[in-house]
Amino acid sequence: MSSIRDLVIEQLQTVFDPELPVNIYELGLVYEVNVRENNEVYIVMTLTAPACPVAGEIVFDVETKAKSVPGVSAVHVDLTFDPPWTKDMMSDEARLELDMF
Repeated sequence: MSSIRDLVIEQLQTVFDPELPVNIYELGLVYEVNVRENNEVYIVMTLTAPACPVAGEIVFDVETKAKSVPGVSAVHVDLTFDPPWTKDMMSDEARLELDMF
């Protein structure tokens, strides 16, 4: 049986950066997924660029998808730019998809 954390990560893998055909988890934009007391989920994430024009949409999607996991009581998303995102944070799958090897 999957943990709430695993199920949240599965949901985050359905959120895509609108400029890239890869989900935000594989892009390395999600720094932390923590489940705390009462099944509150805390997500620390970043964007590919601080001036991302769809930042609000991505954060809204992350909150919505994480809240859809059975048992999750609340979702808190902390958007950070420290450390800044780099291409080195992408998974091998994302690099292969974007032909960045």
